[in-house]
Amino acid sequence: MRVVSLVPSLTEAVARSAPGALVGATDWCTHPPGLDVVRVGGTKNPKTDRIVSLAPDLVIANEEENRAPDLAALRAAGVEVLVTEIRDVPQAFRELARVLDACEVAARPRWLDEAEETWSSLPPPPARLTAVVPIWRRPWMVLGRDTFAGDVLARLGVDHLHAGHPDRYPRIPLEELRACAPEVVVLPDEPYRFTADDGPEAFPGLPCALVSGRHLTWYGPSLAEAPRVLGRALRAARP
Repeated sequence: MRVVSLVPSLTEAVARSAPGALVGATDWCTHPPGLDVVRVGGTKNPKTDRIVSLAPDLVIANEEENRAPDLAALRAAGVEVLVTEIRDVPQAFRELARVLDACEVAARPRWLDEAEETWSSLPPPPARLTAVVPIWRRPWMVLGRDTFAGDVLARLGVDHLHAGHPDRYPRIPLEELRACAPEVVVLPDEPYRFTADDGPEAFPGLPCALVSGRHLTWYGPSLAEAPRVLGRALRAARP
């Protein structure tokens, strides 16, 4: 089986579960560390000719991370493309199982069982917090409706204030974000790399949680440790 992955979290899932199956991945596929495959460009601008030259049996994509014209070009070249859709944690587990089945993984991997058990046995959060969750600045963009990251946070007791917005990733002026008066501002390190010196200064007087984007937005082996990692970062932000 020869697989090209255009989704970083799915790259990690396949690499962990089907060693040797991956022959290509995007420049943004950073896990597992040291992954030695042909790089095929970015998630939004993959080099389709390079992908075709790898003669993959399957290309794995995502309806949000990858562009429909690129996937259509691959199909037109005779390449089979599997497109995932992941909007919440339960759907992530269903789609992961579908991807691994398509990659001819014979036995369900242990990490997937552990991750599912971790999320199914979460205790109720002791309290709920309201939040805004920027994912970009210049312009400021935040989590809106129907997002995987929003569902992750909700299951950890964090209700982001733009969950009812018509857009999934709306542009909101900074003044409006401040005026929301959230109890916490959640700042992930991807897709925009918020840091202690780049992000919190925009929200004076508000607690800011700097969180791992991989644990907030990736659906793969990182799901097993995501509640612990994210919970620790959220607790550290509280006064």
